[in-house]
Amino acid sequence: MIDYSKALSQKARDLKPSGIRKFFDMLEGRKGVISLTVGQPDFATPWHIRDAGIDSIADGHTFYTSNRGTPEMRRELSNYLERRFDLTYNPETELLVTVGASEAIDLAIRATVDEGDEVIVPMPSFVCYDPLVHMAGGKSVVIECTAEDNFKLTPEKLRAAITERTKLIVLPYPSNPTGVILEKAELEALAKVILETNAVVLSDEIYAELTYGKKHCSIATLPAMKERTIVVNGFSKAYAMTGWRLGYSAAPEQLTEAMFKIHQYGVMCAPTVSQYAATEALRNGDADIEMMKEEYDRRRKYLVKALNDIGLPCPKPEGAFYVFMQVGHYGLSSEEFCERLLEEQQVAIVPGNAFGQCGEGYARLSYAYSLEHLKEAVKRMEKFVQSLK
Repeated sequence: MIDYSKALSQKARDLKPSGIRKFFDMLEGRKGVISLTVGQPDFATPWHIRDAGIDSIADGHTFYTSNRGTPEMRRELSNYLERRFDLTYNPETELLVTVGASEAIDLAIRATVDEGDEVIVPMPSFVCYDPLVHMAGGKSVVIECTAEDNFKLTPEKLRAAITERTKLIVLPYPSNPTGVILEKAELEALAKVILETNAVVLSDEIYAELTYGKKHCSIATLPAMKERTIVVNGFSKAYAMTGWRLGYSAAPEQLTEAMFKIHQYGVMCAPTVSQYAATEALRNGDADIEMMKEEYDRRRKYLVKALNDIGLPCPKPEGAFYVFMQVGHYGLSSEEFCERLLEEQQVAIVPGNAFGQCGEGYARLSYAYSLEHLKEAVKRMEKFVQSLK
């Protein structure tokens, strides 16, 4: 009989399950649960984008594409980045189409990190960075961002975390789970610190299109930062295309080439039908983004007021579609609060410590759900909060 303790790699065995996935799995088999756990838009992919995918199949575009992505998509992507974010990239050498933004993040880490290298990860943040750094043989250096700093990375904390082994700095803004953004002046202060090092920046901008009242600024637009920045983005959030599994990276040729070599051996190319659909999204999807963002904004304003009114304090998020609310003042841990809310009122949310230990005392709710869905959830949450008093 095989001994799996010896057959499996130590790195794989050391990985911990996602805290988000744990609560999502707890919903299996339950009826009547209102789930606010997953960052998945409740909108269907707009029809003109779906039609482009359907037409690509009908036209027989069912073969591999270029490893980098179709030339047409990369050209449209280049146009889109310049039009929407003032980012200029050569579609032939500086853009890479990936299987979701997740693959792009993995490629960026594996292309830059050697055994023992340090990667700075501000937390609370999305759950994937630390495990991927671990699998690449690197060491995550966690910077705990607190409510006192509005959960933002500060230049002082960044400078204190940098060592001679710092290889990569993750900038996950707009933030999942907190919804905070970094404005240009804040990015400039961070860039001043980063330019003193030889570190590369992984700028995860998957929520770049979902900011409210302030336009997203990419750190790659700042002087001298483009040459050391890997911008990662995708189609899941802005275009409601989660199941199409398509993302991309934008970076200088030397960084893109290193990521490309790993990509071509790992996945060959991103799904062909998804690339045709995404090309249509880039070309004609600006209005879709604005329509969905307007609806998210309505939900955001409702949810923040409603949660504060029932005794669950939270700041108004400036980006993404999450609210990060305080729950620790009821004498329960984040996990206890979320588990009891699920058991007693059939509402599922994610404990804040799933996004790093500094998230303890908080919980994340996604408002990528209908307003009716959110209103019913708030009613149940109010009953639960009253029971704790």
